[in-house]
Amino acid sequence: MNSNPESDYEYDYSPTPSTTPATCTDALCVFLAIATVVIFVLGVAGNGLVIWMAGFKMKKSVNTTWYLSLAVSDFLFCSFLPISVAYMVKKDWVFGLFMCKFTSFILFLNMFSSIFLLVIISVDRCVVVMFPVWAQNKRTIRKAAAVVMLAWIIAAAFSSPLAVFRDIHYDAHEERNICYNNYTSDQQHAAVVFCRFVFGFLMPFLIIIFCYIVIIQKLKLNQSARSKKPIKIMTALIAAFLICWLPFHTFALMELNHHKYESILPTGLVIGATFASANSCLNPFLYAFMGKDFKRKCYALLSKIENAIEEEGRSTVRGTSITTSGEGRLSTVV
Repeated sequence: MNSNPESDYEYDYSPTPSTTPATCTDALCVFLAIATVVIFVLGVAGNGLVIWMAGFKMKKSVNTTWYLSLAVSDFLFCSFLPISVAYMVKKDWVFGLFMCKFTSFILFLNMFSSIFLLVIISVDRCVVVMFPVWAQNKRTIRKAAAVVMLAWIIAAAFSSPLAVFRDIHYDAHEERNICYNNYTSDQQHAAVVFCRFVFGFLMPFLIIIFCYIVIIQKLKLNQSARSKKPIKIMTALIAAFLICWLPFHTFALMELNHHKYESILPTGLVIGATFASANSCLNPFLYAFMGKDFKRKCYALLSKIENAIEEEGRSTVRGTSITTSGEGRLSTVV
């Protein structure tokens, strides 16, 4: 039995036509559209800066390999957000069947790859803290690149069903196209949702929690009681992961019984997707910019920009002063 496109709300930003206008006019829709645009701008700018710093300005290392890969994943994710905003505002899919499939695939590809890379970074940090000598001898850039490539391959495998089941339905009543998940059975729908929840949230979250518990215990033994910054940072990382992804997966699980939650699903799924997107714009600040090397490079870059602006300002002032003086002399002579 095919899914009803009017009841399949996942990444379909238009609820039932009979209850909402054909354009984004309500306050919540406008707010979420603006929020997604902000996430897009911050995500592209922040991750673009990390890509530039880690790829071209910093010495190649295992850590920069993680940061660069995570930034590329989040940059791609954020780059496709304008399409989601356009669909959210117009409530009409105008990009064709291929883009309906490809956009969902690429968004979930980067969702999985980003989460897997967060797990890799957490495990790597745990290994470095617990086995510093082994890590110093065995951690290499080549091995890190191989692990990243494997993460992307697994992410692509998990994302493929989104391309297979994605389809377009034309609503003659509203004269608009709907890009939706056309599952052939409820079992297929449940399998996709549970697989995404278990492998895209639950297991990664448990692994990250375990790694940071181990790291925190190790830091407590090795550091003075005054040094609480690493613990605070790790708490922020875990909280950000939970806050950003829990709403998305909660509403996705509720969608399995969409008739029961039909009144809140359209809004809930869009809010969940917006929170999930926010994780890609937070990652550069939580994972990259907190590092000493990144902060030092960023401060150096900002100092150069500031000096360039100040120098340009002084040059402009001097030029204006010279011009004014010349005009004054000319007026006197005349």
